[in-house]
Amino acid sequence: MLAAGCGGKGRSLLPNVSGKAGEVVAVIDKDSWEGAVGGALRDALASDCPYLAQREPLFSLTNVPPGSFTNMFKVHRNLVLINIDPQVANPGVFYKYDQWAHPQAVVQVSAADRDAALAFVMNDSDKMAEFFEQAERNRIIANAKLYEELSVTEAVRKVTGGGVLHCPTGYKIKKLTDNFLWAADERQYTNQAVLVYRYPAEGDVFTKEAIIAKRNEILGANIPGMFENTYMTTSEGVEPTVRSLSYHGIDFMETRGFWEVHNDYMGGPFVSHSFYSKDGSEIIVIEAFVYAPRFDKRQYFRQVESLIWSFEWEKENS
Repeated sequence: MLAAGCGGKGRSLLPNVSGKAGEVVAVIDKDSWEGAVGGALRDALASDCPYLAQREPLFSLTNVPPGSFTNMFKVHRNLVLINIDPQVANPGVFYKYDQWAHPQAVVQVSAADRDAALAFVMNDSDKMAEFFEQAERNRIIANAKLYEELSVTEAVRKVTGGGVLHCPTGYKIKKLTDNFLWAADERQYTNQAVLVYRYPAEGDVFTKEAIIAKRNEILGANIPGMFENTYMTTSEGVEPTVRSLSYHGIDFMETRGFWEVHNDYMGGPFVSHSFYSKDGSEIIVIEAFVYAPRFDKRQYFRQVESLIWSFEWEKENS
């Protein structure tokens, strides 16, 4: 028992984080918060979330002066600490996990003056946003693994040929074929859904035009609307964006845009990851979309998008 207790030192003894999902507390003095440094923080972390119908910030940013940074705030899930001191010994931007709580994400900016702090924040703005975004994803994925819907996990494995994606309880399979899966968590006023599909890797498959053309073809055939001659497609009102990323050892193309129902008025944001199958003969697409016409969509979309980031190939037995 003593050995087990000693082995549990550290993370297991930390309190659970506080605060709502999507919140970031910025610990910075009032003058800096109201000046250029605070403005740079807001640009980095509270700019508009991309591809949402309504304007919503990427994160809900709150200021706490250093003198008010008590134990109550130290256990917040996401923290930015701005330390401006002429005597600072080690200037720079530092990224930490589980400083005072678990699972916690902390960014510390240490600078000798405000100009240096501003330069650090502006230079690391994208990295800061992605750091907190990944921390939010990790929390959602960890929760999904605790309460996993195993029927969806097994369906993903079959469609992808050995891939694992974790969806929590509440997701139900709406359609499953040899090369297409549609699973959704449908509530009275919200619909969060994951799609997994595959098709032959022929031609230049990773251009935006090729990805969208295949998306429209496959979703049009598999996701009907409520009425005759209605089906899911990609909205042409806002141009989708495509970028190359890598995660869990998988290189993929991320596509963001708006979906809509042809001949109807339903729509919302979507994001997809497109990558090669294990043998390279097919393209695997994992997609998340949300429909929540009565509500702000940031957190609903972040929840379902996080699930597709949980995908990884199963490790083969040695």
